[in-house]
Amino acid sequence: MATLEKIRNKAGLLVGIVGVALFAFIIGDFLNSGSTFFRQNQENVLVVNGTRIPFQEYQRRIDEMEQVAELQMGRNALPEEYRTQIRQNVYNTSVEELLLAEELDKLGMAVTADEIFDMMQGENISPMLMQNQMFLNSETGAFDKNGLLNFLKMTDEEAIMNAPAEQQAQLVQLRTLRLYLEKMIKLQRQEQKFITLLSKAISTNKVDARNSFDAQATNSDIIYVMQPYASIPDSSISVNKSEIEKLYNQRKNAYKQAEAKVIKYIMVNIAASQEDYDKAKQEINLIKNELAELTSNIKDFVADYSDVPYEDVFRSTVGMDEDLKQFVTTSDIGDIHGPFLDQTAVPRYRLFKLIDKTFAPDSVYVCHIMLPNDGHETILADSLLEALKKGSSFAELAAVHSIDRNSSSNSGEMGWMTEEIALSVVSEEFNTAVFSARQNEPFKFKSLQGTHILKVTARTTNIHKYKVAVIDKSVNPSSKTYGDLYNNLNKFISRNRDINKLDTAAQNAGLTIFSNVSVSMTDEMVAAIPQSRRIVRWVFEHKGGDISEIFDCDSKHFVVAAVQGSVRKGFRSISSMEDALKAELIAKKKGELIANDLKSKKLTTLEAYARTMNAQVDSVKFINFNTPRITNIGIEPKLNALTTLAPLNTVSSPVAGNNGVYVFEVFNRANNGMTYDERMQMEMNNAGNMYKYGYQSMQLLINNANIEDNRLRFY
Repeated sequence: MATLEKIRNKAGLLVGIVGVALFAFIIGDFLNSGSTFFRQNQENVLVVNGTRIPFQEYQRRIDEMEQVAELQMGRNALPEEYRTQIRQNVYNTSVEELLLAEELDKLGMAVTADEIFDMMQGENISPMLMQNQMFLNSETGAFDKNGLLNFLKMTDEEAIMNAPAEQQAQLVQLRTLRLYLEKMIKLQRQEQKFITLLSKAISTNKVDARNSFDAQATNSDIIYVMQPYASIPDSSISVNKSEIEKLYNQRKNAYKQAEAKVIKYIMVNIAASQEDYDKAKQEINLIKNELAELTSNIKDFVADYSDVPYEDVFRSTVGMDEDLKQFVTTSDIGDIHGPFLDQTAVPRYRLFKLIDKTFAPDSVYVCHIMLPNDGHETILADSLLEALKKGSSFAELAAVHSIDRNSSSNSGEMGWMTEEIALSVVSEEFNTAVFSARQNEPFKFKSLQGTHILKVTARTTNIHKYKVAVIDKSVNPSSKTYGDLYNNLNKFISRNRDINKLDTAAQNAGLTIFSNVSVSMTDEMVAAIPQSRRIVRWVFEHKGGDISEIFDCDSKHFVVAAVQGSVRKGFRSISSMEDALKAELIAKKKGELIANDLKSKKLTTLEAYARTMNAQVDSVKFINFNTPRITNIGIEPKLNALTTLAPLNTVSSPVAGNNGVYVFEVFNRANNGMTYDERMQMEMNNAGNMYKYGYQSMQLLINNANIEDNRLRFY
C-alpha cells in the first residue's frame, strides 16, 4: 500500500516522464520515416514557388550544357571561366523556365509538338537554328536546311541504334546537342508567346510614333561652356539628415539587396623568391654555354629547356617583340644575346641565338589539290600533274578531285602563306617544299594528311628573314618557396585569431589586408581572385568574428578570410547609403548655387560666361533627344532635351546637369534626311517595346517569386 501511495503522489512526474518518452518515440519514428523527406529537401539545389530541382537533375543540366559547349567549340575540356558562365546560365534558364511554365499554365497557353516540329524542320525554322554555325553552308555562309535535316536524321534514336558501333558514341553526343536545342527552342517559343501577349496590350499609337521619329530626326550642333561642380569645395555646402532621409525614401526601392556577408581578407601572392631567381639564373647560364656550342638538334634542345617551342622557319621581324627584333637585325649567325631578365609579364630569363638568316620572299601564293592516301594516289597524282602540264585548269581539277573542301570550293587556292603558316598547316617539309618551288610549276608532295598537288603562283618581294632559337625560362616559385610562404602565413594566423586585432597585426607583419568587402551567395569569386568560390562557401558557413584557414587560390594566391558581419536581405540601410546620397545632394546644391549666381550677372555671350566660369568655349555636334552619351560631355539628359528645343543662335540660361552647370548656343540644326513612315515607325516602336517589356516582365516575375537558391551547398 505504501508503494502504491508513493506512485499516486508522484503521478504527475510519471505522466511527464511517460509523455516525454512517448514524444521521443513518436518524433523519432517520424524522423526516421520522414528522413527521405528531409533528405530530399536538403538535396534541392533550387526551389521556385514550391517546384523543386534536386541536385542530380541540376547537375545533369550543367553536364548537358558543358557537353554541348564542348561539341560546338570542338574542345574536350572547358576553361574554368566557361564552366562558371555555364553554371550561372543553367541557374538563370532554370528559374526562367519554371516561372514561364507557371504563367503560361495560368493563361492556358502551350507550345505543342507540332510547333516544335515546324521550328525544327518545317516552314518556320527557329532563328536559333538558322544562325547556328553547324547549319551554315561553308561556301555561302547561308543557312543550309539540308544540313539541318541530315543532322536530325542521323541523330534519330532508330538511326543511332542501326549505326556502326564505332559511330554510335559520337552520334549519342550529337543527340544530346539535338535534345538541348529542342529544349532551348521550346523555351524561346514560350518567351515569345508570353512577351507577344504583353506587348499587344501596350501598343504604340500614332502620337507615340511621331514623337519617337522627331526625337531622332533632327540633330543639333552646339557651342558651350561648363563649370564643374568640383570648382566649389564640398565643405562649403551643408546637407542635413532630414534631406538625406527624404531622398533615401524617394529611392528606397532602388536599394534592395540580397543576403550578403561583409569580410576582410589577407592575400599573399605566391611569387618566386630571390633564391628562385638565383637558381633560374644559374640554370640559364649553363644552358647558354651548351647553346653556344650547339650546331645541330636545335629543336630538341629548345624543347627541353624553353617555355616556347622552336620553329625551324625563317621569319620576318613582323610580330617579333622589340628585344628579339633588335637582336636579329644587329647580329651575325651564331651570335648569342643574354641571358637577361624580362618582367613585362611573367618573370622570365631570356636567351637568343641567331641560327641563320636569308634574303627571300616573306610569302608565297599557293594553289592546292589534296588526294587521299588510299593506295591509288600516286597514279592519280601523276595523271593530274600531266594534265596540268598540258594546260588543264587547276581550279577545275581541284573542284573535281580535291578532298580538301576549302581548296575544292575556292578554285584550289590556299592563298598567301608565310613560312610560319605553312609550318602550322602541314609540316616543316611542306614549308620547305612550297618556299623552294619554282613559280607556276606544279609538283607533288606527300604527307600524313594526304598527297598534295601544289603550285606556287606568286611571291612577295625579297626581305630579310631570320631563323632564331629563343630560350624563355619562367622564374617560378619552388616548392620550398611555396612551403615557406604557407608556413609563415599559417604561423601568423595561429597567433592572431582575434578579428578586432587582425588589421594591426597584419600591418605589423607586412601583410596586405582588405576590409569591408561584400560577398553574396551567388558570387563565383571574392574580389576577382581566381578560383575563390570555396571562400564564398566558407564565409556563409561561418559567423561574425570567425577566421578561416588558408585557401590556395589557383596556386597564385594564399588567402585568409574573416567574417566581419552579415547583411540581411531587404533594403540597404540609410547609413550605408549616406555618403552617396549626401554627394548627390551636394552636387544638386552646387548646381543651384552656380546657376543662380550666373543668372544674377545677366551675361549675354558665351565668351562672357567663359571668363566668369574660368572655362573655355567648346563645341559638340549631332545631339538629338535620344543621344545616350554626348561626346566629351557624358550623360546629360537635360542637355539632350534643351538643345533639341532651343532656338538657333541664342545663348541659353545656365543649366544644372549631372557633372556641372552648362551654358550653350545652338549654331546649327539639321534634319538627318529620314522620311517619316508611320507604319514602319509604329512597327519599330512595338519591336522595341516587346524587348523592353519582355525583360521587365521577367524581372518582375523573378522579384515576386519565392526562390530558394541553395547552390552554395553544392557549388
